[in-house]
Amino acid sequence: MNAFRQGIARYLSPEELVRVRAVRVGVAGAGGLGSNCAQMLVRSGFEDLVVVDHDTVEHSNLNRQFFFARQVGMPKVQALRANLLDINPDAAVRAVQERITSDNVGELFRDRHVVVEAFDAAQAKKMLVEALLGTGVFLVAASGLAGCGESDRIVTRRVREDFYLVGDFASEATAQCPPLAPRVTLAAAKQADIVLDFALRRPL
Repeated sequence: MNAFRQGIARYLSPEELVRVRAVRVGVAGAGGLGSNCAQMLVRSGFEDLVVVDHDTVEHSNLNRQFFFARQVGMPKVQALRANLLDINPDAAVRAVQERITSDNVGELFRDRHVVVEAFDAAQAKKMLVEALLGTGVFLVAASGLAGCGESDRIVTRRVREDFYLVGDFASEATAQCPPLAPRVTLAAAKQADIVLDFALRRPL
């Protein structure tokens, strides 16, 4: 048992750790939502993740995403994998640098119990939800998390047993309402919390 596993065993029972480690998670997007949600999942004991994103790290990402200045220019999925392994070196994190489309989404996440939707564009969110809803995947999506203040408006909504939505369901990222670390990270934390609760309740 590595040092990270020994540390988290102070907070989760052996049975809880077995439940968490048994869940295979997919993260669709490695930006503000995806990178932060992924780090919280790994910190919570999840060890089997597939992270998919086509983009590279930019300086403008550093205000809210789980990357560092030294990683600017790297593919986001590779940088994120390195950061997640800095938390738990034994985590199985598969980094896929690819754009997610309606044609490949099923194959990319075919063996996942859970998929976290972490896109910026509304059309991409819609595509992923429509492709995966009802396929047996537990889906956690987000809508509305830009700006600052009134953070209590970011809530969790259970749409159906296998589909949860996080956000204020209104705010769009614009020049007047930019994506900023506090609300983005709050939404990512709520997504991770839903996944953790699912894992702890899921029958083995």
